[in-house]
Amino acid sequence: MSINPIILSIPVYFVLISIEWIADAVLNQKKYRFGDVIGNIGAGITEQVTGLFAKVFLIGLYTFIYSNYRLFEIQHTWYWGVILFIGVDFLYYWAHRKSHEINLFWVGHIVHHQSEDYNLSVALRQGTFQKFFTAPFFWPLALLGFDPVWFLFMSAFVTLYQFWIHTEYIQKLGWFEYLFNTPSHHRVHHGRDSKYLDKNHGGTFIIWDRLFGTFQEEEETPNYGVTNQLGTFNPINATLIPVRDIALKVAESNGLANKLKAIFYGPGWSVNNEKKTKEITAKYNSKISLSRILYTAFQFLLLIGISSYTLFSYSQLPLQNALALALFVLFSIWSIGTLTDNKPYAIKLEIIRILMGLVGVWYLTQFG
Repeated sequence: MSINPIILSIPVYFVLISIEWIADAVLNQKKYRFGDVIGNIGAGITEQVTGLFAKVFLIGLYTFIYSNYRLFEIQHTWYWGVILFIGVDFLYYWAHRKSHEINLFWVGHIVHHQSEDYNLSVALRQGTFQKFFTAPFFWPLALLGFDPVWFLFMSAFVTLYQFWIHTEYIQKLGWFEYLFNTPSHHRVHHGRDSKYLDKNHGGTFIIWDRLFGTFQEEEETPNYGVTNQLGTFNPINATLIPVRDIALKVAESNGLANKLKAIFYGPGWSVNNEKKTKEITAKYNSKISLSRILYTAFQFLLLIGISSYTLFSYSQLPLQNALALALFVLFSIWSIGTLTDNKPYAIKLEIIRILMGLVGVWYLTQFG
C-alpha cells in the first residue's frame, strides 16, 4: 500500500487521452484544442509536483491525529475497507461542495473548472492549493482509527474513479445513474449555466447529491468553464490568478466584516451584491503557427518525462536535487504556457529555460 495508485496510473491516463483525442480528430468533433490540453495536463503536473513537498505536512497532520487521538483500533479487513471507501467518498462530497461554496476554498478548486472544453484531459486539471483546504475534512477518519496508509490508498481510488467521467463520448447509463457519478452527471457539474452551477458534487456516488439537495439532471448540453473567463492556457497563471482575484476582493471590501465575507462567503459575493460576471460569447483561444505547435508539443513531451522521473524517483533523490527538479518543472510549465498563449516574450523565456536545463544536466553529470 506504499505505492501511490494515482502516479502508477499516469501512463494509462495518457494512453486513454491519446485514444480519445485521435477519435475526436477522426470524427472532427473538435472537443480537444492543443492549448487547452497543454493547460490541463500542465495544471495536473503542477499539482502533483508541488504535492510531493506539501504531503509531508498534510499527511503529517492526519498521522498526528491518528497516532495520538484515535478512538478505535480498526483492522484491515474487507468490510472495514468498504466502510472506509464509502466514508472517504462521503467526506469528499462535503469537501468538494464547500470548495464551491466558500470563496477561499474556491481559489484552490477553480483551476479544475477553468477549461472551456470537456474531455479526459480535464480530469488531470487540478488545483495546487486545493489540498490545503480539503485535507481537514478527512481528519474524522483519523480520529476514528483508519491508519494513514490505508486512508491514502482508498482516497486514491475515489480519485481514480473520477477520471472516466470527464468525457462527452459516453451518454446516460440507465440505472447506474441513480447511485453512481457518471459522465452525464459530471458534465452538469462542469457547466457554467445558471441551472448547473454548484450541482453534482459527488465523487464516486451521486447518492449524496440526491440526499442533500444538490443533484441536477443533465438536460441541454452544458457550456463549460467558469463564469468569468480565464483568458489563458498557462497553468501557472491559471493557478495564481484566483489568488490575485480574492486578494483584490478583500482589499476592495470596506471593514473587517466585509473582508471576512469576501474570504468565507460564496465566490459570487460582493459588498453591493453586484453581478460582475461578464457574458462569455466565445471560447478563449490563441493562434500559433504549426511550427510552434510542433516545438511546444516536443518540449512538453520531454517535460512529461522529467516530471514522471521526479514523481517516481522523489523518495530516492537528495532533497536539493528533488527541489531543483521541481522548480525546473514549474518554470518549464510557465514558459511553455507562454508559448501556447503566443506571448511576445515566450521565446526569451524558452532560451532561459533551455540554458537552465543544460546547466542542470551538467551539474548532475558532475556532482549527481
